[in-house]
Amino acid sequence: MSETSFDNIIERERGLRRELSARRLTMIAIGGAIGTGLFLGSGFAISLAGPGVLVSYAFGALIALLLMGCLAEMTVAHPTSGSFGVYAEYYLGPLAGFLVRYAYWTCIVLAVGTEVTAVALYMRFWFPTLPGWLWIVAFSGLLIGVNARSVNVFGAVEYWFSAVKVTAIVVFIVLASYIVWRAPSAVPAAAADVSARGGAAAIGFRNYTAHGGFLPRGVWGAWVAVIVAIFSYLSIEMIAVAAGEAAQPEIAITRAFRSTVFRLILFYLLTLALVLAIVPWTAAGIEESPFVKVMRALRVPAAAGIFNLVILVAALSAMNSQLYITTRMMFSLSRAHQAPRRFGLLNRRGVPVQALLFSSIGIALATVLSIVAPKSAFILMVSISAFGAMFTWMMIFITHYRFRRVHARTGAAPLRFRMVGFPATTLLGAALMAAVLLTTAFTDAFRMTLFFGLPFLAFLSAAYWIWHRQHVRRAVSSAGTA
Repeated sequence: MSETSFDNIIERERGLRRELSARRLTMIAIGGAIGTGLFLGSGFAISLAGPGVLVSYAFGALIALLLMGCLAEMTVAHPTSGSFGVYAEYYLGPLAGFLVRYAYWTCIVLAVGTEVTAVALYMRFWFPTLPGWLWIVAFSGLLIGVNARSVNVFGAVEYWFSAVKVTAIVVFIVLASYIVWRAPSAVPAAAADVSARGGAAAIGFRNYTAHGGFLPRGVWGAWVAVIVAIFSYLSIEMIAVAAGEAAQPEIAITRAFRSTVFRLILFYLLTLALVLAIVPWTAAGIEESPFVKVMRALRVPAAAGIFNLVILVAALSAMNSQLYITTRMMFSLSRAHQAPRRFGLLNRRGVPVQALLFSSIGIALATVLSIVAPKSAFILMVSISAFGAMFTWMMIFITHYRFRRVHARTGAAPLRFRMVGFPATTLLGAALMAAVLLTTAFTDAFRMTLFFGLPFLAFLSAAYWIWHRQHVRRAVSSAGTA
């Protein structure tokens, strides 16, 4: 493994425009991870764990923090759009790179479907009689157009999407904190109509224990909710993918890592703590965002509608980011000759448009599901796409372990960014991800994760060996002709 060979990998992915600033990259990373997972998926997580969901999201945040440390170290050393797929290819082998990129691409394609399915649910707030597929088609066309323009247009749109989300969350935190601080626990809240028992609910931290205790579903419920937490933090790794189009990769990645993780932890944990204090956990669900329920409970004029608009923007923002990621991952696969050549072609603005259009198939699937099974479409899409996310995160930890071993053995120049506590932190992250992935087999909601994921991984492995044999055969044939 020579540095020259990795330079060849970077060379084959050349052509993308390096136009993303460090400020935009940081905002894009935050925006990508603040979407349906927080605003809608958190309701499902609360129903699984009760107030103990705070522990679930803290545990997920720990894994995300470890992951970002590993990823930032490798990305500063090798900034490229293929990112962790390329790192797996180089440090673990071509099969690993093939599996990681295709599993991740499939995961994010399906995650786009979850976001656009959520968009249909949010639009029901204003237009309850219109079919969800109408909104899916309309908003999907808009965002595909944004991504097809240029990386600069994508960066600008995503920056402002993210700014709206972050501002709204800060306003929510301030408003909800004031309400919780001012309201005595004995004062009935307007959330009475959403209480599972039909009785009055009180605003205050007593809600953490008032309905079956802090862990009403037990430790197992809190652990299962970690799966949802991981899915919520999904897309935080897009910093590494976007580094291939960053103007100053080392500066951008370092800044993004230092600010993104801690802001996300603050936003997720603090907002969930306030939601649980205002609306009883027994009222959680996915038919409506728990944040909108909070606004209803607080009786702030028009606040529910305003916040529904905000979480609509959040879903569109996450969807926008995910379209970007899937496009670049398919571009990387094509340039590695592991996908059709046309997906590696760039238009005059430096955008792989054909890869973008192909990566929009999750939208088509979401459209079909919204018609066939509108009530279960969101959870089904989450459970299927979760495999690719968890498998990719686990492989990032394994790749990082190999990366550091190779770096130490070859005596290369000192790393400009280093993961603290290696190898213990890297191995801990890999073990936790393996445990979370295994847990899906013992849950009703996520049983489809491994049921879909393991056969899919076997299919990808078979596809790789078929492709590899054909590739070798063509190479031998070309050599013989020469």
